[in-house]
Amino acid sequence: MEKFERRKKRLGDLLVLAKAITEEQLNAALIEQKTIGGKIGEVLIDLGFTTDIDIAKALQRQLGLEMINLADVQIDEKIVNLVDESLLRKYSVVPFEFSKNNGNVLRLAMVDPMDFMAIDDISIVTNYQIEPVISTLREISLAIDKYYGSKETMAVVQKYSEEKISLIEEREFVERDDIKNSPIVVLVNSIIEQAVRQRASDIHVEALERKIRVRYRIDGVLKEVMSFNVNMLSALTTRIKIISNMDISEKRKPQDGRISKIVDRQDFDIRVSALPTVFGEKIVMRLTPKQGVARDKKDLGFTSEEIESFDKMLSNTHGIILVTGPTGSGKSTTLCSALTELNNEDVNIVTVEDPVEANLDGVNQVNVNVKAGLTFASALRSILRQDPDIIMIGEIRDGETAQIAVKASITGHLVVSTLHTNNAAASITRLVDMGVESYLIADSVVGVIAQRLVRRLCSQCKVSYDASTEEKKLLKYDVDSNLKLYKARGCSHCNNTGFYGRIGVYEIMNITPELKEVIAINKSTDAIEKCALNQGMNTLRISAAKKVIEGITSIDEMKRVIYEND
Repeated sequence: MEKFERRKKRLGDLLVLAKAITEEQLNAALIEQKTIGGKIGEVLIDLGFTTDIDIAKALQRQLGLEMINLADVQIDEKIVNLVDESLLRKYSVVPFEFSKNNGNVLRLAMVDPMDFMAIDDISIVTNYQIEPVISTLREISLAIDKYYGSKETMAVVQKYSEEKISLIEEREFVERDDIKNSPIVVLVNSIIEQAVRQRASDIHVEALERKIRVRYRIDGVLKEVMSFNVNMLSALTTRIKIISNMDISEKRKPQDGRISKIVDRQDFDIRVSALPTVFGEKIVMRLTPKQGVARDKKDLGFTSEEIESFDKMLSNTHGIILVTGPTGSGKSTTLCSALTELNNEDVNIVTVEDPVEANLDGVNQVNVNVKAGLTFASALRSILRQDPDIIMIGEIRDGETAQIAVKASITGHLVVSTLHTNNAAASITRLVDMGVESYLIADSVVGVIAQRLVRRLCSQCKVSYDASTEEKKLLKYDVDSNLKLYKARGCSHCNNTGFYGRIGVYEIMNITPELKEVIAINKSTDAIEKCALNQGMNTLRISAAKKVIEGITSIDEMKRVIYEND
């Protein structure tokens, strides 16, 4: 009875009792709630007073209820079929299992376990008694997407087919923003929201001969998530073009656009690219959170020794720092983290990018516009007249940009930029190939970081095994010693992929006096790398091998991203 009385308290009051928020914050949230509506928990999070995880933990302490991680649960199909998806989204709840003690009791994950209206409605619909369990809004939304998303999508597609919109009416239909519940509007929103909740970095909408295929890139690997009838292509691409400010009448030329969207109270900047293909236009959307792009170097995968080397580079007041690697290897994230550390009131930071990928507070960012004559080179010339302390160049693509970057660094500016090369040493010879004199490179470059991203093994399901002799040789490990390695298996937490998230592996080359001499006399890539290794540099292979031995990633992942055969 005492437990029931505690549960009758309002969510806000319980959070105050748990010291998750103050009385003043609750009052401010209640005033805001009267203005904008919504649930008090969501208002508190939007105001920045607390987080969904803090709310869940506070409720767990105050109510004595269990807290569940839905990512670790496999929900039975019988339970999935009990309740309609719309009712679950209305209350932010999801049933996930029957009670082990009583088969007539259905356990229900809830953001607010004191929402008795939700408990009563789910009980009436399912004809089961309800046992509330605490979870977060993000986990509940992800579970609904996972188990009900395909049904929801198919229902939208069916509704679109039933409306039988003609091609003449179609443009007006998808252009009207007031039709929030129109099938195509709902479908595009659903594709983006599900991608965010599944941690996708890119969305591919592809026109094939007999269908439209939608794929998400999750942890660097593409995965097909849904497909539609090809007759929906025109409406789907038109809607995406409208919200990304593209020309909907142009279907023969490539186009670029941008979308700003809020998903689960998080702002996303979405870069959109449309490309004409044989069977119609292909759309690719790259998802970037506006907040949280800059992360701590430890979170990116740098070891303590690598952080020390990186910090040594960043302590220079002038010179060039290069970050190199293939597309999608995390170069921009590394640069953003570096700029965030350097971003103080007493320095003027200017960037030139194509395009600007993430907005950094306090940093002056310039977008390349080739049509308007604003190239990397012309932008750099203008930036040098803006009294900069630090200049970030999105990418050094040509000799002109390289020459200006070198001159800027020699005249007292710190320049950070990216290149596309396979390793750190190759970046030096790439600059030589671009026409920069080797002695100028030796004077200007203070450090190079080469990097790759490997997938992290899922901590919930990774399996250990004894390394073979061949694997020990590949890792340069003593073949006579025992070595435990880990491989992927797959579980509900990682969506049966065996991996969850990615981590960087790095090759950091600080330019020492000995390296300057080798670079100045225009030695080969191999000679530069040999000298750097003698100075203590670890190659990408060595760094990746450490991650394998530590059980962070698998040896197959190491083979996938490391190309050299040393």
